[in-house]
Amino acid sequence: MSNGHTSRNADRVDKNASGSINHDSAIGHVSGQSIYIDDMPRQHNELLVDYFGSPLPRGRIKSLDLEAARAVPGVVALFTHKDLHHNKFGPILQDEVLLVEDIAEFIGQPIVVIAAENHAAIKACKAAIKLEMEALEPLLNIDDAIKAGAYIDREYMIERGDAEAAMAECSHVIEGRLYMAGADHFYLESQACLVYPGEYGQLVVHSSTQAPSEVQHEVAHLLGLSISQVVCIVKRMGGGFGGKECQATHPAVMAALVALRTGRPARLVMNKDDDMMYTGKRHPFQNDYKVGFDDSGRVQALSARLYADGGAYNDLSTAVLGRALTHIDNAYFLPNVKVLGRIAKTNFPPNTAFRGFGGPQGVLTIECIMEEIAAYLKKDPFSVRRANCYGIEERNTTHYGQLLEKNTLPELFDKLRLSADYDKRMAAVKSFNESSQTHLKGLSLTAVKFGISFTNKFLNQANALVNVYLDGSIQVSTGATEMGQGVNTNIKIIVADEFAIDPHQVIVMATSTEKNNNTSATAASSATDLNGSAAQIACRAIKGRLQKVAADYFASQETGVGAYPERIVFAGGEVFDERKPHRRLTFKEIVNMAYRERVSLGERGHYATPSISFDWSVGKGTPFLYYTNGVAVSEVCIDRFTGALKVERVDILMDIGKSINEGLNRGQIAGAFAQGLGWLTMEDLRYAANGALLSHSPTTYKIPGIYDLPADFKIDLLENENTVNVRGSKAVGEPPLLLGISVWTAVKHALSFVSGDAIPVLNTPASGEEILERLTAYCETPASDAKPRSRWGDDGAILLRGQSFAHGESRTSPVSAASVAAKKQ
Repeated sequence: MSNGHTSRNADRVDKNASGSINHDSAIGHVSGQSIYIDDMPRQHNELLVDYFGSPLPRGRIKSLDLEAARAVPGVVALFTHKDLHHNKFGPILQDEVLLVEDIAEFIGQPIVVIAAENHAAIKACKAAIKLEMEALEPLLNIDDAIKAGAYIDREYMIERGDAEAAMAECSHVIEGRLYMAGADHFYLESQACLVYPGEYGQLVVHSSTQAPSEVQHEVAHLLGLSISQVVCIVKRMGGGFGGKECQATHPAVMAALVALRTGRPARLVMNKDDDMMYTGKRHPFQNDYKVGFDDSGRVQALSARLYADGGAYNDLSTAVLGRALTHIDNAYFLPNVKVLGRIAKTNFPPNTAFRGFGGPQGVLTIECIMEEIAAYLKKDPFSVRRANCYGIEERNTTHYGQLLEKNTLPELFDKLRLSADYDKRMAAVKSFNESSQTHLKGLSLTAVKFGISFTNKFLNQANALVNVYLDGSIQVSTGATEMGQGVNTNIKIIVADEFAIDPHQVIVMATSTEKNNNTSATAASSATDLNGSAAQIACRAIKGRLQKVAADYFASQETGVGAYPERIVFAGGEVFDERKPHRRLTFKEIVNMAYRERVSLGERGHYATPSISFDWSVGKGTPFLYYTNGVAVSEVCIDRFTGALKVERVDILMDIGKSINEGLNRGQIAGAFAQGLGWLTMEDLRYAANGALLSHSPTTYKIPGIYDLPADFKIDLLENENTVNVRGSKAVGEPPLLLGISVWTAVKHALSFVSGDAIPVLNTPASGEEILERLTAYCETPASDAKPRSRWGDDGAILLRGQSFAHGESRTSPVSAASVAAKKQ
């Protein structure tokens, strides 16, 4: 290394301004010492791996000629589906084909795996492959899939009360459709893996994956090996956000196939363009809803039908849809509700997990509804949300039957309203919009209630291995994977605090299926909850043994002092009997003493999340251990002539329990909010008419930059302790992303000032183009001549206050319909 830092510096533990220790890889990241897959040294006989994929979104292979491709200098081997032991796999439904056998289902679906000495040979090989395909009609949007009856899995439903009967009794009813576009994960390290062959068919797979056990299992399954023959190791990822939960298996299997069949190390690292074009995204959703409410805006009935665009195969779509169905209530009590969900099968790469995992698509729907109720009734949106907010002693059970315990939502709403000067700022926004002819402002306060746990019960478990060494240092291994979020730092703190030692004495090792078996993916915001709890259990077992050794020792030093392990205290790197605190041992001394007494200094801990269950046959249960709650107020300013959006101020207040590391938590909140902001306002996936992704690089796909964040950005935490979770903490990885919805609803609120009696309509992303189209539609008639407009344009049914919009009619204006069609093409 030329930067002058030693490896010891990279592991140094420093404290930040909040008193929290810094991310354990912080120095390594900024100094360039952190090692990723493509930084691992090349072997002299290593092969590069790539693949040749389908040029069509849907097509049948008529002929495939590889003779010329095999003759390309530098090409070592070519493999097709015939070289796999199995070719079908999937985390929920085993419906996905890795290598095309007959019909390709999306552009870029792998057909031929290429192993070569260099990139030039791979490029020449692809050009030499002779493929003849018959083009088949693809399905490239949700509507086409619905018309064709093309679905993945069955229909799911959650129901409470009688929504239809209650709707008939409501004073007011509105109905609409919300289209939510997808988004790319845009992790900085693309999909990557490196596979080393071993003896007797064994493989060591270094993968940039959130799910090392899944990579291990699928490599073994598709190659016909036993699971024990495969070891998957994850040091770190350069970002994941859900995109490496399941889809890291594909490159891993292809590289493993090459390593197994050639006996040579094999490396597959996708470039950014290919990664974006051929891997799955956040699920686009198309949600239809009908809501009935009273004069105060309180919801009496909700009927909704959610369609998720699953892409070509299921991947995790079933679970993503399930979380959307369980989060459509968000912070609001729905007395009568019927929500149905289906997965549309389209000819795109299988959509997959993405930070929030369906929760954002459910929450955005109800927050859209709250904003529309307020616009319809001409009420302040906060008053509508507060009227519908879950209560403490009543109106505190979700539509799927889970009781909200220690509900902090009312407190969060009321505190942020005051601390953010919501009422004063709302008056100022109204005054500004009355006077400004060039700009338009909007203000919105939205909430998040995010359930923490995997919705599949068996995934809610973890194991950890803790080894204490004679110098007092500790290695801890868990199934959690580090993708920048700081889970290793959290686990380091948990382990250090259990023994009351300095965190620099603890090293969290690379995740390996050799040390931690059958691990759940690092997902669902549960990595610290699960793996930190398992590590804590292991530490307490070791600590109990050390307490016994210490008690015996201190009792032997003074007559009349009995040996009571429960009286032994660990504090400040020392161990002592609380009755005789003057006599002390260092942690290192008690460890050595235990070793000489042949006491085990290693332990495996296993944790299973208690008290959770859910039955989809009835749509009822308690799927979450607890909820992470938060609220945000966002203020936006829009240029009336260009549609350009500026987020001027954001105030966030979150209940994340008792922080393990406040500095990391604040970073997670800010980063998640920014990612949600990007999804909803600027990240625009544009496709060609054949379904090929056009926006597949930083030059054409805009993610938030520093100038997109508000200059005035406040993050506050509600003091609280979550007694059901490790260290009293709450998960913080995904929930803050959903607070980015407040920016989108603020745009919708701004549009209400120019839409007259119409309820403003807005799809995602609310880009400058989308906003300008809405402004044009609403402002094309001079205000003095304006007539009551329909909700979605002059060709739609007129929706005045007190009227119901006819079920089944489009709620999209002619302008935006063309926009959506263009984006889908």
